[in-house]
Amino acid sequence: MRRELKVLIIEDDDKRRHDLAVILDFLGEHAVAANSSDWKQCAGESFDSDGEGVAVILGDIESDFALETVLADLLAWDPGVPVLLHDDRHLEDSVDVRLRRMVIGNVEMPSNYNQLMGSLHRAQLYREQYELMHCLDQEREVELFRSLVGSSDCVKKVRKLMAQVADKEVSVLITGESGTGKEVVARNLHYNSSRRHKPFVPVNCGAIPAELLESELFGHEKGAFTGAINSRPGRFEMADGGTLFLDEIGDMPLNMQVKILRVLQERVYERVGGIKTLKADVRIIAATHKNLETMIEELSFREDLYYRLNVFPIEMPALRERVDDIPLLLHELILRLEREKRGTVKFNSDAIKSLCCHPWPGNVRELANLVERLAITHPDAVVGLHDLPKKFRYLEESEAEEETFFLKEPAGAEEIQVLPGNALLPSEGIDLKDYLTSLEKDLIEQALSDTNSVVARAAVKLNVRRTTLVEKMRKYGLNREAG
Repeated sequence: MRRELKVLIIEDDDKRRHDLAVILDFLGEHAVAANSSDWKQCAGESFDSDGEGVAVILGDIESDFALETVLADLLAWDPGVPVLLHDDRHLEDSVDVRLRRMVIGNVEMPSNYNQLMGSLHRAQLYREQYELMHCLDQEREVELFRSLVGSSDCVKKVRKLMAQVADKEVSVLITGESGTGKEVVARNLHYNSSRRHKPFVPVNCGAIPAELLESELFGHEKGAFTGAINSRPGRFEMADGGTLFLDEIGDMPLNMQVKILRVLQERVYERVGGIKTLKADVRIIAATHKNLETMIEELSFREDLYYRLNVFPIEMPALRERVDDIPLLLHELILRLEREKRGTVKFNSDAIKSLCCHPWPGNVRELANLVERLAITHPDAVVGLHDLPKKFRYLEESEAEEETFFLKEPAGAEEIQVLPGNALLPSEGIDLKDYLTSLEKDLIEQALSDTNSVVARAAVKLNVRRTTLVEKMRKYGLNREAG
């Protein structure tokens, strides 16, 4: 459920500005409406000195140049503000990437309930992500890779552990399923350590044949074995002064585990076929998707090496354990495609809800592959539930029906005028405030009926805070039977 988000509407069309403000007020959102010339004054009077906790809905501006100007002013006002553009308006590729990154989606007019609430939810996630990163930067000047995205508790825990150990000269063991981003963490630890100006050298211990692994790690002298026609430095030499990342350490043969243990203990090694002792000035970071403690019991991994590597453990959570991060990850993966000029794609709220139900055995890597695939099959399009591959569809058609804002015909109205968006308006007009109050009460009653009067579940269905729903129930005299 979203926490409270303040919304700044910047719109030069008076009617659209008013309509959107009324809708947001009806939904219980804290909204402030202004035009492109006076938004700074309105924001200064209504919000804090900066834009903390604010999202912006940016509507009709007289020109693209003026739109860029407003975005640049918003960026200066608050670098973390998320922006939603009206309808299908978008920014050209030539626009500054910092301005394009601020724009996280669009708001249709007339507004669609699911689409609007989904966009506001993504804005809240974007805001939380920025505030979390900003807070971490203030505690210690750590610039995390953008691919380590998320605002869930488990990701916050990983960031906290990284901040604690990044500049410490200790070995780190990163565990977790394949595709969870273990190398991302390893690179972060290196680039935020005192060794950042020296090499980061990754080695996949499972991808190198066992008979070649020793030469790959320690290097070899000329003539050390058949085919060694020249001397060759190993990964330890290449990483001198920096970090050596031993990925999939659980796949390392036992005979090599003994030699790695010696390097960790004595900080020296020799090339294959050589007699000269070389110093190993490297920091070791290891990673595995296997359970090393079980392997120790099975005698396939050395216990002494395990304790040498596991000085500071970091466990990466599976994607299914942090599904709330999926909208943020989708946003980042799409931005990456756009930056690399490999196309773009968008997801509607039903598609995102369905993706949140998938178990993701391949974790973030599987999600990234899906985004790339859909960017090819649905270029520049909005992907809906039925555009997803079959195995990613978890919602029934009835669950995915879109809800739209509409006004019912007041009793006694004789002449009805049909307006865009299926809104019905009597020719003599209506009292909009009274009508919206009545409509709000009806929707709350429907939500309570659908959830057997469980207030917490009804609040989720209406996408409002539980305390807000309780207040509105008290206001309308609705009985609270559970929750």
